[in-house]
Amino acid sequence: MSSQSRPRYLLDTNIVSYLVRQSPVEVLRRYEQSPQGWLAVSVLTEAEILYGLAKNPAARATELLRGFLLRTEILPWTSEAAAKYATLRADRERAGKPMAELDMQIAAHALSLNAILVTRDRVFHDIPGLICEDWSRPEDM
Repeated sequence: MSSQSRPRYLLDTNIVSYLVRQSPVEVLRRYEQSPQGWLAVSVLTEAEILYGLAKNPAARATELLRGFLLRTEILPWTSEAAAKYATLRADRERAGKPMAELDMQIAAHALSLNAILVTRDRVFHDIPGLICEDWSRPEDM
């Protein structure tokens, strides 16, 4: 993937869930106003969403989440993302700052793409070089 085709924003699982389940005006506006090709999710986020749906197939947001996945670019895990993950994990272990495995992988994926990670999870905000935005907070708008 060339730098020209890279997304500007990588949406984390929790912002996707928030967007689909609660349809907050401020997040919907950012999502809808983003130019085509600027938004994507990691295949890891797709996996987390599909896992949630498999656990509870009768959830009221099931069709909305499936529809979101059909309309959103899903980016594959790459060797570049794997290299970023290896460095990030080693650095976090040395610093004594554990982090959930999938969160580290999603952060590494965003770093490998030079994308802004859109998330409601504050755990990402202390990762060097990772730019985060929380579209549900007015100060990040």
